[in-house]
Amino acid sequence: MNHLVLMALSATLMTWLLTALGAATVAFFKSPNPKLLNLMMGFAAGVMIAASFWSLLQPAIERAEISSSLPSYLVVTTGFLCGALFMWGSDQVVTLARQRAGNSKGAPNERLNRVMMLVLSITLHNIPEGLAVGVAFGALQNGYTTESLMGAVTVAVGIGLQNFPEGAAVSLPLRREGYSRKKSFWIGQSSGMVEPVAGVIGALLVVYIEAILPFALAFAAGAMILVAVHELIPECQSEQKTQPYFATMGIIAGFAVMMLLDVMLG
Repeated sequence: MNHLVLMALSATLMTWLLTALGAATVAFFKSPNPKLLNLMMGFAAGVMIAASFWSLLQPAIERAEISSSLPSYLVVTTGFLCGALFMWGSDQVVTLARQRAGNSKGAPNERLNRVMMLVLSITLHNIPEGLAVGVAFGALQNGYTTESLMGAVTVAVGIGLQNFPEGAAVSLPLRREGYSRKKSFWIGQSSGMVEPVAGVIGALLVVYIEAILPFALAFAAGAMILVAVHELIPECQSEQKTQPYFATMGIIAGFAVMMLLDVMLG
């Protein structure tokens, strides 16, 4: 079973690496290419929405029907809503912290507050993303096919793709505020450090407490859907007036790629 935890760790180290690569863009320019970032975020949103069903919800329903003493629809719906609520709660904590930081405007530590809130907002929502990857790999404990392995990999790839602009979203504003490129990079990449930890925890929970697997898979799906719908899709449409369908085509392409992989391997 330990090899699944190591696989989850490796996958979340990859998502962390992509966060670091995004943060490293600060070495080349002070502001990102909005068109490229919108396309990447749209593609990641499409991948995450598709992966939420084929790689998480569908297996959760199948496993709940086999192993759960409760109705499968109850287990999966509860897990899905809990995942979304967890993300919502994380966002509320960040919002409250930002409001308190805003109330200290003019204080000597105002700049530090702005920096910490920016990093905290990205870091907090990386927790369920890391859990999603860990759960996806932990779900392979009963033996895995090429399809199930590819499903877990695509969950990691989808999250990793949207981590790239997140890394840039932290480091580039810091650079614009006068921080050195080196310091902006290190703070930016640190926002992804929580994902390997959360990934290992998610994999361990699923591997050693098999009964929670259907709930955990649905939980990860709820977290991913909320991130995609609440954050990625609105953000990638920021240039909608000048490029009405550019980011939308990214969403469609991401969904289609994920769907194609699942159908081909199914």
